Amino acid sequence: MFTNGFLKNSLPGMSKKNIGDFMLRKAVVLKYAKKKKEKKNKKRAKGLNAKQRREMKVFQLKPEHQKYELFLPLHELWKQYIRDLCNGLKPESNPQTIQQRLLKADFHGAILTVARSKCPSYVGTTGILVQEMKHVFKIITKEDRLKVIPKRNSVFAVEIDGFVSHIYGSKFELRSSERSAKKFKVKGTIDL
Repeated sequence: MFTNGFLKNSLPGMSKKNIGDFMLRKAVVLKYAKKKKEKKNKKRAKGLNAKQRREMKVFQLKPEHQKYELFLPLHELWKQYIRDLCNGLKPESNPQTIQQRLLKADFHGAILTVARSKCPSYVGTTGILVQEMKHVFKIITKEDRLKVIPKRNSVFAVEIDGFVSHIYGSKFELRSSERSAKKFKVKGTIDL
């Protein structure tokens, strides 16, 4: 009886017969049910693909930014980063452990010198590393020139607080992010 009276008050437009049919064929929920909210499709911001990056020239330095003095603070930050990474670079430090840590370090901001290369015009080129790619180093020289030097068949020298470390570019042909996760095997190096 209560249900019929409740439905008659709740559904004033229905007759007693329709309410009876309604009761026979459908379940009546007396409790308030919340409507489920529809999930809104949130579009994630996608990054640019390689073609778009090339068209927008995202990774190219503008000529007005190719100044050696602009990158000197980056070099100072890099020196502090290497000192922290190698626990102070003391004279009694083990060169092998320093070398192992330098293999996985980021070199953006380091002053690189091309010690040896198959192309003699690269030898002696010195500058701050501005951009590292898989196969090339882009360095800015003291003459404010951006030089692109291939890693393959080149040996680079890096000097940090009296320690001079040589980097064999052929063994270094990785992006810096990939290099930090790679395990390097100790092998004899093949000279140029």
